[in-house]
Amino acid sequence: MGQRTLLPDATELQLHCLKFELDTVVLIVRTARHEAFCPYCHQPSCRTHSHYERKLADLPWNGIPVLVRLRTRRFFCDTPGCGQRIFTERLPNTAAPHARRTERLSKAADWFTLAMGGEAGARLAGKVGIVTSGDTLLRQLRRMPPPAPPYVPRVLGIDDWAWRKGHRYGTILCDLERGRVVDLLPDRTVETLSVWLRSHPGVEIISRDRASAYAEAARTAAPKAIQVADRWHLLRNVVEALQRLLESKHSLLTQAAKAVATTSSPPLAVRPDASPPVPPPPIKSTSAERIRQAKRSRRYTRYETVMEMMRQGVSQCEISRQLAIGRRTVHRWVRAGTFPEHLRTKRSSCLDRYKDYLNRRHQEGCHNATRLLHELRAQGFRGSYGIVSHWVRHLRMAPDHSARVPTPPQTDKSSPRQTAWLLLQQPPDAQAYLEELCRRSPEIAAGAAAARELFQMIQRRDAHSWTQWLKMAEETPLARFAAHLQRDQAAVLAAMQLPWSNGHVEGQVHRLKLIKRQMYGRAKFDLLRQRVLYAA
Repeated sequence: MGQRTLLPDATELQLHCLKFELDTVVLIVRTARHEAFCPYCHQPSCRTHSHYERKLADLPWNGIPVLVRLRTRRFFCDTPGCGQRIFTERLPNTAAPHARRTERLSKAADWFTLAMGGEAGARLAGKVGIVTSGDTLLRQLRRMPPPAPPYVPRVLGIDDWAWRKGHRYGTILCDLERGRVVDLLPDRTVETLSVWLRSHPGVEIISRDRASAYAEAARTAAPKAIQVADRWHLLRNVVEALQRLLESKHSLLTQAAKAVATTSSPPLAVRPDASPPVPPPPIKSTSAERIRQAKRSRRYTRYETVMEMMRQGVSQCEISRQLAIGRRTVHRWVRAGTFPEHLRTKRSSCLDRYKDYLNRRHQEGCHNATRLLHELRAQGFRGSYGIVSHWVRHLRMAPDHSARVPTPPQTDKSSPRQTAWLLLQQPPDAQAYLEELCRRSPEIAAGAAAARELFQMIQRRDAHSWTQWLKMAEETPLARFAAHLQRDQAAVLAAMQLPWSNGHVEGQVHRLKLIKRQMYGRAKFDLLRQRVLYAA
């Protein structure tokens, strides 16, 4: 670290006087050089034409504004052939020509802008005594030259990011070896990426998702580069292919779930002399439950409207435009055949492993949340008092504490998305449902077997079984999906053989979204690109 002084640059300036005026520290300084260089012919000159004064804002002292009153000069240029006869003295380490702030104050403002954005940066700068506005900071950010990469990355990661999800996308390029952002592109078209790859030759490996635009651009602009399909996207494609198969048989999923529920919970035998069972008291619906039912009613009404318009012969695109519903939603509803219920799951809690102990203590008469918390802490519980208090309060509100039994998580196994994961993971508690489903539909059984085999191949990095899997998938409902993978066969096999993936790129996309949302609607492409690249 170099020596720090009160002056912006001690080699260019000399302190003449220091004053305090109207809550402002004023530094009266003069230039320290005897000659100056002409900015046009770069020749020295010692002949002074005149003097003038510049007022520059400088870094504050402990929150107190600082004003630099600089007495500088104009010079004659006596070099023959130079078209400039009079020029002003240049002080590059102190301030730029025509600037009203010192270079070090401008750099400090740049740091605030790159870290916080326009308005947030201006508010933070005001806390330390730098008076500026968000628009000024953004104008200064636009004047900064874009940081050109000093090298061409050997391993390039490519992914898209959303300006507005479902409508407009951009492209982010990352160096996977150095872990930094290389560039941002305003769209995700073949032409834009091809131009960038041609202007940056030397990329040897390209990691990407299975988007056709990126694959085509890499083939045309970097034909010698090895393309690697991202493994996470491959696994996701497997789940989506299986889910599409299940969506076309949604009614069959519901029938299998009901059949398993009926056989697994037989009615209780009642003795002839037993008294009739007392019905449980009605449970009051909570406000959250009423809101959920209202949302379901609105969604069901839209579903009925879509089905009625389909029966009238209206196309799916026209239904999407008239009802302002996504085309994918309309297509999914039509393929399902029945109203698709939303998946309801019970979130896990850090209190689940202590439920048996809490139930026993509650039956013993201990209803004090603080005491229960101390007892749980002795057993290794690390949760807060609020979790235990909520459990005690919820148990007190139950109609009958003694008859209360733990209920399993509410999981809609008939959901195509949930069923797809069950078919891939094969959990023991869902075996009855899966066996019933596969018994009712051999197509689902064959498709699930093919998807499960590919899922395990990608996880094991088993590229040798690829040909065998293609032959097996040709006889299943996933044959079309297998054909799509075969067109991108080189990238799929490279994903199983090489260690590269888009994991780092996904993290950079997450950071990009944070910066974009932090800019309060001022994230135009040039500003966003500056902040992302300078912060890399």
